[in-house]
Amino acid sequence: MRKITFFLFFVVLSLLGLVGCEFSASTANIQSTSLSRDKAGTQTTTVFDPADTFYSIVNLANAPDDTKVKAVWTAVNVGDAAAPNYLLNETELVTGSGDVVFEAANTAGAWPAGTYKVDIYLNDELNQTLDFRVQAPLGQSEPAAAPTQAAEEPATVAETDSGSGKGGGSEAVTAVSGAVSSVEDVRSAVVQIIAQGSFIHPEFGAVQNVAGAGSGFIIDPSGIAVTNNHVVTGSALLQVYLPGEDRPRNAKILGVSECSDLAVIDIDGEGFPYLQWHQGSVNVGTEMYVAGFPLGNPEYTLTRGIVSKEQAGGETNWASVEHVIEYDATTNGGNSGGAVVDANGQVIAVHYAGRGDTRQAFGISADIAQGVVEQLRRGEDSDSIGINGQAVVTESGLSGIWVSSVKSGSPADEAGIRGGDIVTKLEGLVLATDGTMSSYCDVLRSRNSDDVMSFEILRFATSEVLEGKLNSFEELTTVFSFAQELAEEAAQTGVAEAPVAYEYVNVSDDSGVLTVSIPAQWAEMDGGDWVLDGAAIGAGLRAAPSLDGFYNSWGTPGMVFLASHDLSRSMNEQTLLAEFDFSGDCGYDGRFNYEDALYTGLYDLYTNCGGEGTLLVVLTAVPQARNYVILVMVQATSDADLEALDQILQTFVVNA
Repeated sequence: MRKITFFLFFVVLSLLGLVGCEFSASTANIQSTSLSRDKAGTQTTTVFDPADTFYSIVNLANAPDDTKVKAVWTAVNVGDAAAPNYLLNETELVTGSGDVVFEAANTAGAWPAGTYKVDIYLNDELNQTLDFRVQAPLGQSEPAAAPTQAAEEPATVAETDSGSGKGGGSEAVTAVSGAVSSVEDVRSAVVQIIAQGSFIHPEFGAVQNVAGAGSGFIIDPSGIAVTNNHVVTGSALLQVYLPGEDRPRNAKILGVSECSDLAVIDIDGEGFPYLQWHQGSVNVGTEMYVAGFPLGNPEYTLTRGIVSKEQAGGETNWASVEHVIEYDATTNGGNSGGAVVDANGQVIAVHYAGRGDTRQAFGISADIAQGVVEQLRRGEDSDSIGINGQAVVTESGLSGIWVSSVKSGSPADEAGIRGGDIVTKLEGLVLATDGTMSSYCDVLRSRNSDDVMSFEILRFATSEVLEGKLNSFEELTTVFSFAQELAEEAAQTGVAEAPVAYEYVNVSDDSGVLTVSIPAQWAEMDGGDWVLDGAAIGAGLRAAPSLDGFYNSWGTPGMVFLASHDLSRSMNEQTLLAEFDFSGDCGYDGRFNYEDALYTGLYDLYTNCGGEGTLLVVLTAVPQARNYVILVMVQATSDADLEALDQILQTFVVNA
């Protein structure tokens, strides 16, 4: 075989924007890496021309001055120009935080066409691998890919003498078949998933035959793989790319969890390498790696970091995850569904979200994911009604779950829900007032999958508000709100008609315990404690256009929202309601039962208060655990106030 000698010029440039030694006790991490045609990093790429110089730009964070960074350059497959996995060179630098640039130039001439990689080590441990290629000049063929073996016999991987610092051949070793046991072999069980389908986007409308890309990982030699629900849900077909294979394999969805953002798919074939779940706790400071295919790029990446938080909040506008871990490894779109592994290649989490602006990334913890995955692989959906949805909140205060698509034959489909609908209520509870899936998923998790559940939808296509029931044969009907039910009573007592409708805002008390949606025009608020006999007994929130007018007259609308743990020891909803009697100023219309998805209780209805036609509702309620009592009072002087009453009673929540 004819070999071409590489005359390489390797340079480590000075640190760009170097910061002095930070905290020596900090754990160094690589914030980002990239390949570029220039040392400034303005021409990032993974495809070079033969005459180019390669630049690998590494950005360090939290790094003491004795941090070691090393770049190992390899020509993976350049045809007859060199042996496979030919070690070009390695360069190591001892430095601190800042940008480090490794430069590789072939001073003997042009780079041979083919595939290359650079392994980046941090303190003698592999942190990530950047794959790239040199494209052939016009008229020249690139080297043929090395023959791939059957899935039952994983292809060989190369080991290089990382201490030699010289070019040379390398000894090929066979990857371990079956369960992966090292970080280096994780790539053999991580796949890229291309999902294609049609959706209705809340901003762009109908989108036909769009393809999205994500990651996944195999957990069984039969081809069972895990990914995110948001990667595959609503797709018409899935194409899965395996390591070493140029053509995709088909896969089918076995089960999904809308709330846990997990999905299990079955890839065509047998005998795959697979990953195992990590057993035991995962602590702050644990080394971890994120494996996947970010930005839709077919090249595998592995980024390194540490666990920065063991239990982070898992509420997003597309999922409501019970337990997630936070880490600082670099991630991008397309990493979703990929494996987060420990130093032994075992899965500690399923990556599902990241924030590039704050370098925060999040994964669904293995101890939560395993149980859900076992259910999904049996073909049983979890916490799902069959929609591909996301929480939305409009400027006018409308909130709910936007339905992008509906799974055929699902409870949502059979109940008449369509793509483009907004599910505004489930079991009487107004959804997504905080912009997350939390309330939607709380209801699903408190019900069985085949339970009958009421819902309300806003259908933009026909400007209709409809209600129906899941797991029922009832047809959709026009909805009647609480305010509409009171409209006749209000008309008889002279409630005035408002000239304009309200817009709504979500507000909280000073402690953040109480949340509710109120008219934006009720701008005067008091979020102080609920005080009785000079002592604080709970949380409180009051709102009105004028609190003075609300407190001292019947002509100003407003509301009071209070909650107390202390009072629940001595009072229940009946005895608390008895403490508030307005029959001296109002006509008493009766006492009625109250129930929504979270609370049960009673309310008294008063009419023509103060002789001004004002309507007053006094509500007391308790949660299922009965560990606190709630008092809500709403004063309505117009039709718009009745709509506000409806909104308040649908959205009040105690975050106990």
